[in-house]
Amino acid sequence: MPAIYPFTAIVGQERMRRALILNAVDTRIGGVLIRGERGTAKSTAARSLAALLPQVKVVQDCRFGCDPDKPGTWCTECKERYATGKKDLPFHQRTTPFVNLPVSATEDRVVGTLDIEQAIQKGERHFEPGVLANANRGLLYIDEVNLLDDHVVDVLLDSAAMGVNVVEREGISFSHPARFILVGTMNPEEGELRPQLLDRFALSVDIVGIREARERVTIMERNLSFERDPEAFRKEWLSKEAELSKQIGLGRELVDQVTYTSRDLLSIAALTSSLNVDGHRADLVILKAARAQAAFEGRVKINDHDIALAAELALPHRIKRSPFQQAEITSDQLQERIEQLAGQSVPSEAEDDSESEKGKPEEKKT
Repeated sequence: MPAIYPFTAIVGQERMRRALILNAVDTRIGGVLIRGERGTAKSTAARSLAALLPQVKVVQDCRFGCDPDKPGTWCTECKERYATGKKDLPFHQRTTPFVNLPVSATEDRVVGTLDIEQAIQKGERHFEPGVLANANRGLLYIDEVNLLDDHVVDVLLDSAAMGVNVVEREGISFSHPARFILVGTMNPEEGELRPQLLDRFALSVDIVGIREARERVTIMERNLSFERDPEAFRKEWLSKEAELSKQIGLGRELVDQVTYTSRDLLSIAALTSSLNVDGHRADLVILKAARAQAAFEGRVKINDHDIALAAELALPHRIKRSPFQQAEITSDQLQERIEQLAGQSVPSEAEDDSESEKGKPEEKKT
């Protein structure tokens, strides 16, 4: 297997790296679309992120990599194994899978197929896994997503949002978990995604080539060094890679404990409303990404800065602009706007305190 360029060695592109990391911390965010010109490390970033993700615990001999600690998400086969008396399904650790979806992929290739003929003749259900099965609990990468069939993109985004893939044919049904980090890349010069599909991507990043001369020199030097001796280059960055991998792993454990207040929800709603964002998907995405940002930094409560950083990634492809409007809104501008909006309608101190534990898991009663 060829050596993979280290994620921490990528120069610049802070927004892209942050969007990928937040999806790694919480795969429920819903993926990221990276739009940019050729040669801006889009595919390199996706591959290198998968290489540093922590190992995952999976059920032994499961074709779908089910999580042994979450029986409610198991595939049909694991549920049947459990029901037949195998109460403690064995498990093992495996590396996070990286799955590359070809542009020519069909719907059956993506979702998998049920053998109806075998079911009718022998009464046996036989399911042939597709791309979604292979990508479960891993990273699914789609290069040139704008060239993929719209219906296939819709199926992928549905699965990414629901976390499960259900295939039904002639009254026969099979389901398996499909929780993955969805990363789509595209060059806008080759065509755009339909607005309906664009909105389904949780986060979006527009990137361009770095203009600063010294950083461009650094890019050349690092790439030449990697090409000369990939293994030696990776060893140079091994400590930083391990540190980031550990931080992502800790963030995954912490993200469900991150709380938010009624003021935080009001800030998010006021921000999206003031920017005339259609629908409510953006509000939910901002909240999830803000919690992931806090967890990644080791905190259990979100703040305005987390919300601003999340909005910076969740809003660019959802804000309606005229041809002469500024292309980007920075996190500093968003944070300033959040503080202004919050100052116009701040809940009372008592009300804010009473809502300070929103989002915190309830303690089990004994």
